[in-house]
Amino acid sequence: MKEANYRPTVATVKLDAIKRNVQNLKAYLKENTEVIAVVKADGYGHGDVETARAALEAGAAMVAVATPDEAVRLREGGISADILVMGPSPVEFASQALQEDITVTVSDASWVAESAERLYDKSGKLKIHIKVDSGMGRIGLRSKEQLQSLLNEVGKSDKIMIDGIFTHFACADESDPSPTEEQFETFIRMVEEMPEKPRLVHASNSAATLLYPDFALDAVRFGISLYGVAPSPYTNTKLPFPLERAMTIETELAYVKLLPKGNRISYGGTYETSEDEWIGTIPIGYADGFRRGLRGQEVLIQGERMPIVGTICMDQCMVKLSRELPVGEKVTLIGRQGEEEIMFEEWAVALGTIPYEIMVSISKRIPRIY
Repeated sequence: MKEANYRPTVATVKLDAIKRNVQNLKAYLKENTEVIAVVKADGYGHGDVETARAALEAGAAMVAVATPDEAVRLREGGISADILVMGPSPVEFASQALQEDITVTVSDASWVAESAERLYDKSGKLKIHIKVDSGMGRIGLRSKEQLQSLLNEVGKSDKIMIDGIFTHFACADESDPSPTEEQFETFIRMVEEMPEKPRLVHASNSAATLLYPDFALDAVRFGISLYGVAPSPYTNTKLPFPLERAMTIETELAYVKLLPKGNRISYGGTYETSEDEWIGTIPIGYADGFRRGLRGQEVLIQGERMPIVGTICMDQCMVKLSRELPVGEKVTLIGRQGEEEIMFEEWAVALGTIPYEIMVSISKRIPRIY
């Protein structure tokens, strides 16, 4: 039975936008470069299974997530394409990864040795991608000796196969290309140490995909831009093709009142009416990901920007209306009305963060409508 949704606050995800972003990317890339659709963190808040399915239908070759649990969830959701877990996986996951044909990231010879022991009586081969730390400083092997040690362990087992090798850029979304170029050169030197090139060599995230076409290699990992958002303001000025935004967040006016001058609003009385003012209440708050720091942020009503006033509550907040408006009037928090548009980047500036954090912080309490 479909879950009832009586609250008008919803996030609408346009799967066609995701498909077009993949199709435009494929048209931009060289013919033999594959697209890895990154759907970690519940598809950057858009829904992992739904966005994975849309990306694959549009031509992505495989999908990537951050954790083993995210990969299992995709399998349970009916995603049969190749799945790469980009973050660390415990050795205990090796058997299930083999059983469910999930590719794991490895950067440690001891992990290979211990996993091989666990898989000795299993059929098939566990696919791995070797992670190289070329300058991110997060996970990944850093020396030729570490690589050789890992390759030696793989060579001892008939249960593990190397399907790929990859790295991650730390500064690809910035205007200075030198850190990214240095990382790319470091990575290629490591790849050249391998006696046999694996099926997939990949380095580019969304920013590098859009800014450095020569670094595309066998595949690119399309993350935030899969959902229509540029990785940074700089990248946004250099886009080789337009990105189409996939998510809008909307609600309705739930209550409207006229308050005389001198009335205080919300917790702490942080806003006081300076004259007779129409105040609307909308059913969204910080429990939904509309953080308290967004006080003063504008919303769109009838194509006009109107500000949030007073402290944002857990479940509701108040808007200063330019005039009397009816209960039930649509309120757009993210998206377009008429000539005006509010984007995740605007919230990010107000909160001193990046759009990524905003997108993945939109609570599951807001239903996603596809």
